[in-house]
Amino acid sequence: MFGLPTTATAPFCPSEVRGTVAVGFRLPFWKKVLRFAGPGLLISVGYMDPGNWATDIEAGSRFGNDLLFVVGLSSLAGVILQTLCARLGIVAERDLAQLCRREYRRPVAIILWLLAEIAIIACDVAEVLGSALALQLLFHLPLWAGVLLTGFDTIIVLSLKGHGFRQLEAIVLGLVGTIALCFLIELILLQPAFADVAAGLLPRWSVVTNTDALYLAIGIIGATVMPHNLYLHSSVVQTRMVGEMREQKAEAVRLATADITVALLLAMFVNAAILITAATAFHVTGHQDVTDIDQAYRLLQPLAGPAAAAIFGLALLASGQSSTFTGTLAGQVIMDGFLQIKIPCWQRRLITRALALVPALIGVVWFGDGSVGRLLVLTQVILSLQLPFALYPLIRFTGNRRLMGSFASGPVLSAAAWFIFLVIVVANIVLLGQLAAD
Repeated sequence: MFGLPTTATAPFCPSEVRGTVAVGFRLPFWKKVLRFAGPGLLISVGYMDPGNWATDIEAGSRFGNDLLFVVGLSSLAGVILQTLCARLGIVAERDLAQLCRREYRRPVAIILWLLAEIAIIACDVAEVLGSALALQLLFHLPLWAGVLLTGFDTIIVLSLKGHGFRQLEAIVLGLVGTIALCFLIELILLQPAFADVAAGLLPRWSVVTNTDALYLAIGIIGATVMPHNLYLHSSVVQTRMVGEMREQKAEAVRLATADITVALLLAMFVNAAILITAATAFHVTGHQDVTDIDQAYRLLQPLAGPAAAAIFGLALLASGQSSTFTGTLAGQVIMDGFLQIKIPCWQRRLITRALALVPALIGVVWFGDGSVGRLLVLTQVILSLQLPFALYPLIRFTGNRRLMGSFASGPVLSAAAWFIFLVIVVANIVLLGQLAAD
């Protein structure tokens, strides 16, 4: 029904289920869309993980809805880049990691692999911190205990062994739906001024001239596109069975584009809702110094009621847990693609989570509970710095006619992709300059 493998015993990992989902190109268009749906949903998780929350909350509390247009433009950039990933997987029939291994010399490929692994660990640290913070807010657990509890999500991944992508995508759909529903309820409870929301969607030159606003805008951009999502999307899109004829590949590209566009529009709604929630609950009421997730949670209770605060915490927990699954899949894709090493999903989950638990635990024990916000920002800085190293080969490969044939990116799409690449590189330079100045 959801465009997933029909066999109950299908393997859990993407490299083992390529071409197992029959799209049925003779079916009505809406049925084909439903069967192709799924990869975009998995990718959208990275666009609404706990790392995005910190920048959205601070932007909303300090500048109201003024930076809402940055969320929209970042999501648009994400659609363009993830569309390139889908085209690469469908047409070249290789994922980004496999092509990097094949097209680059081994030392270069090894460096790219190490950078991708660092990005996955940084993302997992954010997931650990976000989930641990949610457990603390909802159940009053010590933060260090919440960090340790997140290690048991490996049991969840292990329990999925042999159940295939149907169960995985259904779980992720449930978690993403929970996040979206929670923030829809938040908006209903808070009743934001929609005239201000609409005005926030219009680009403002004042953001460029205001150093603090520019810094937060860069943070939103840097937290939006995750490096490992580029590798993952080019792999999971291959789970859909695509014919060899050009017309079939062309329709698959269109279906994949529709899939990722709808999924990232949902992610954009969530990020926009977080920013609007902060703008309505904090900026309008004079609390313009809210920069941490836990601070936002505690202020929501007296301002909007206990229900709003509890819903906020539940959404944060769902956000952290949903990213667990995609991080595991991305780790396998990267290891298999770069090194041609296959290990069970639960072992990959155990390795990644163990590497993430150590810095997360050291951070909260050494720096205290108030360090979560700073640690989350640090993970986003690391991800932002890794992103160009995944973007560059992606844009080069999708513009290469030897690999893509007539599906190679045209001048408009190539120009848009290179412009996004340039913006991200400049954003990183500005970010590093800001950090050096501090």
